[in-house]
Amino acid sequence: MSRVIQAYRFALDPTVGQEEGLRSHCGGQRFAYNWALAAVMANLDQRTAERSYGIAEADLTPPVGWSAYSLRRNWNLAKDVAAPWWAENSKEAYSSGLANLSTALLNWSNSRSGKRKGPKVRFPRFKGKRAAWSCRFTTGAFGLADADRRHVKLPRIGTIRTHESTRKLARRIEAGAARIRSATVSFDRGRWFVSFSVEVERVAPTPPRTESTVGADLGIKSLAVLSTGEVIENPRHLEHAQKALRRLGRQAVRRTAPDRRTRQQPSNRWRKTVARIARVHGYVADARRDGLHKLTTRLVTAHTVVVVEDLNVAGMVRNRRLARHIAGVGMGEFRRQVEYKAAWSRTRVHIAHRWYPSSKTCSACGVVKAKLRLSERIFTCDGCCVSIDRDLNAARNLAALVDVSSPSCGATENEPDGNPCQPRTVRAAGIATGRPAPTGVGSTSTPQGADSGYVLHVS
Repeated sequence: MSRVIQAYRFALDPTVGQEEGLRSHCGGQRFAYNWALAAVMANLDQRTAERSYGIAEADLTPPVGWSAYSLRRNWNLAKDVAAPWWAENSKEAYSSGLANLSTALLNWSNSRSGKRKGPKVRFPRFKGKRAAWSCRFTTGAFGLADADRRHVKLPRIGTIRTHESTRKLARRIEAGAARIRSATVSFDRGRWFVSFSVEVERVAPTPPRTESTVGADLGIKSLAVLSTGEVIENPRHLEHAQKALRRLGRQAVRRTAPDRRTRQQPSNRWRKTVARIARVHGYVADARRDGLHKLTTRLVTAHTVVVVEDLNVAGMVRNRRLARHIAGVGMGEFRRQVEYKAAWSRTRVHIAHRWYPSSKTCSACGVVKAKLRLSERIFTCDGCCVSIDRDLNAARNLAALVDVSSPSCGATENEPDGNPCQPRTVRAAGIATGRPAPTGVGSTSTPQGADSGYVLHVS
């Protein structure tokens, strides 16, 4: 049994008055964020100007603290003057905006000093009215309503009806196996949602009696091809919605759209059309997410080891001819779901190296082809003359990585993945390649126990 952080997301059905309250809280969060950012920027500019005058560092204007506590203290001192209407909303609305700014400033500082890995983070910018609406509650009367399982409670807003039942979360809370930590309301594609961050006690299911390994090769023609021979068809939700999106796009062009240069206000017809476009995109996203959840759940519960590739999705979408098709598959979401669900099910996930030639390697004899065009859908080996589907061949090579490189299926940090610098694995797998693979060619994700935290959005 382990305790993990899980998110339960429900669609809300607020009344007109409740919707105004939600908008007011989200606006208060944005106002506090912008107010604190303006204060921080003014303080930084003042200190920079004083340095240019030759003032000693000890005599400069005291810096403004970037922690959430410091920003909240400054806000409490100035809120009566800066926002006389602050009492209309819960204090959590302003605290969430200040906490978000604190996180953004610390990320920028760590990125600038090299403490934070990954791409550089830019300095926070002001949020406009078109920014995403959200507000987080960590204290106060929030949670599920006691009357039935179709309502939730939020501070200062009251009891709001939900579009779906909250019985899954209610049963866990009643059994003492879950504790709500925070609630976040957001507006997405024309609908209001509430997401509860819940600390859940999860009991790992009984693993299968026999160990089994499955390799999943993601693609465009097929969503995934498994090493077992099963082909998961690509539903192409985005492609099927293109006709409606094109029609609504042409309709939106004919409406009066907003213009910042002339300060032209949008017409009501333009707003309605844009809302319809958002609903179509919401349907596509929900359908894609639902299909991926069903597939990933089936993989981690039916097998003890799942092997997937470390795909460079950001680089793949730069291909202007395939960008929309690649984005419609959700390859990054597939890997994210597999990783956190595997930890819950005590299933091991092996991430094959990005440069491992899974498609060019023969799954029968291990010979690697020098070139393999994307249009060649049938892999024909030059050594043993075997002909096999390209994606099925790649999936079998992925599954063979764990079977060959680590027969015990134990927890390791780096595995060869066809690296010729590892003679034992090369001889066993029959892989012959002339280019050495980079160091750190593989990674393994294993359950981390009670201290692991993974997030699941249930809609």
